[in-house]
Amino acid sequence: MDQGQLIKDFLREEMLRFEEFLQASVKSDNPLISEMVGYLFNTSGKRLRPLLVLMTAKACGGIIAETYHGAVTVELLHTATLLHDDVIDKSDMRRGKRSLNAIYDNTQAVLLGDYLLSTALLESVKTKDMNIIRIIAELGQNLAEGELDQFMLAEQIIIDEAAYIDVIDKKTASLMRASIIIGAITGGADSTMISRFSQLGSILGICFQIRDDIFDYFNRDVGKPTGNDIREGKITLPLIYALQHAPAGVSGEMMQIISSRRYTDENISRLLAFAKEQGGIGYAYGKMDALIEEAEQIISGFSFKNDMEKLMRLFLFYLKDRRY
Repeated sequence: MDQGQLIKDFLREEMLRFEEFLQASVKSDNPLISEMVGYLFNTSGKRLRPLLVLMTAKACGGIIAETYHGAVTVELLHTATLLHDDVIDKSDMRRGKRSLNAIYDNTQAVLLGDYLLSTALLESVKTKDMNIIRIIAELGQNLAEGELDQFMLAEQIIIDEAAYIDVIDKKTASLMRASIIIGAITGGADSTMISRFSQLGSILGICFQIRDDIFDYFNRDVGKPTGNDIREGKITLPLIYALQHAPAGVSGEMMQIISSRRYTDENISRLLAFAKEQGGIGYAYGKMDALIEEAEQIISGFSFKNDMEKLMRLFLFYLKDRRY
């Protein structure tokens, strides 16, 4: 059994309760919305962000009704961004099945995304905490800004690790950071503890995205085609490292492909092989190892009850070793 399943088993009752709150939040009398929502939430989503909310709240003191509303908020916001991402990226697959925009169309997918964003705001109000509402509002800004920054990097072909980290901090880490902070707030943590959890959330999010980017370099069933990031003009960490550290002649050839945007299957294969041969994958794993070590130090500084420290560490290992 993998670490993700162990975590879900530990919080089985809480996650079942979460699903009840989630289904109640998206219940609609509109038949088209109900149909699309039914298709959307009938997928095998990992529910990592709600897990983080619930796990953190439980570690800090306990789960209350407002915790569930917070968990629903981040899951709805996350799902809305996936809908919009699929439209932007022209993706027709999501989690191993046809994406919503492929089943319906881009217009309906965008509008459902907007509907879920509004529903997320309504759920955040139910937490009865202005700090959480503010966090969600700022999160929406970060997600949009990260998407725009990623578009700019792709358009201008900027090969820069710091810029890449900044984008994934806004697009991925911000959601995990918000999840863990909401859990801490509703669990009764003080300001010092919330600040430390915020640091932990940033690390978890960056690790998650680096691992996700590594998947794009290998042939395995991860719900999207291998090399898809490059086809979309997204230059991720393994390729960034290879371009910056390979011999100038070889790196120059690869940059010509990227600059010309000739993303044929053959050129994609060349770029993927280049990143591997020049140590890009090893560097990305090393970056994750350093971040996970930093996260372990933060966790060691907490005084958790029962098995919560063990559960937090298990989550770290899951982020690194997950298969999809």
